[in-house]
Amino acid sequence: MSKIQIPQAQADGRVFYDMAGEDNPCFGCGACCYHYRVSFYHGELDSQPGGFVPSELTSAVTPFLACMRGTETGLGRCAALQDDGRCAIYSHRPSTCREFRAFQDDGSPHPECQRLRQLYGIDEPST
Repeated sequence: MSKIQIPQAQADGRVFYDMAGEDNPCFGCGACCYHYRVSFYHGELDSQPGGFVPSELTSAVTPFLACMRGTETGLGRCAALQDDGRCAIYSHRPSTCREFRAFQDDGSPHPECQRLRQLYGIDEPST
């Protein structure tokens, strides 16, 4: 696995991924932040006990699901995406974003990341 992608096992069995330092391949990209609806359980909202995702940057999808504002229909810009491709709420991003891997275990770029980069004409990340 890439040395800049840090897996963090969660108590419930999920694995979240953090990207270390300035080598984060997502900086300057943000293709997934334009391409997908970023939906997640509403309990992650900071308006809920123990939540952390800024609720002012989200929209309701159902009584139990929220999504990042701008991604409601897919193919829209996430409200947290900054012009340089960095996430304004990286440390408070939803589980959907935390679970996405830019690299596979062997260090190669994730195929979906590559597909979106090609779709949007963005250079592939280096390992």
